[in-house]
Amino acid sequence: MRPLFHPSIEEITVEGILHALSDPVRVAIYADIVSQECSQNCSTFLTVSDKMIPKSTLSQHFRELREAGLIRGERRGVEVHNTSRCTELEQRFPGLIRAIVNAHAIQSRDEAQGKKRAAQRTARRIRILTNK
Repeated sequence: MRPLFHPSIEEITVEGILHALSDPVRVAIYADIVSQECSQNCSTFLTVSDKMIPKSTLSQHFRELREAGLIRGERRGVEVHNTSRCTELEQRFPGLIRAIVNAHAIQSRDEAQGKKRAAQRTARRIRILTNK
C-alpha cells in the first residue's frame, strides 16, 4: 500500500482549505471529525446529512480533506482512521477553522429548522384536506 500524502503545515493554504470545505458533504464530515475526540474511519460517515454516501465517494472526500491539510489519516489494517489537524491549523491560521465550523453549525441548525417548518406546513395542509 502506498503511504498517505499529508502536506506539511507550511504547504497548507487558505484557498486549499476553503476549496476542500466548499462541498457540503466534506464540510459536514470535517465538522464531525473536529467535534470528536477520537479518530474516525470512513464507515462512520456512510450517512451524511441524511444522505447515503457510497464508500468510493467517501474515500474521495477524505482524500480531498487530507490533501488540503485538514485531517491526518493513519492506516490501521484495511481502515484509515482520520483525525483533525486543528491544533496545527490554529497555529498557522488562528480562528479560521473555528469560524468555519461554527458557521457550518449555524447553517445546519437553520436548515434543520427550515425542514421542520416545511414538515409542519405539510401536516397542516393534510389535516385541512382530510377534514373537508
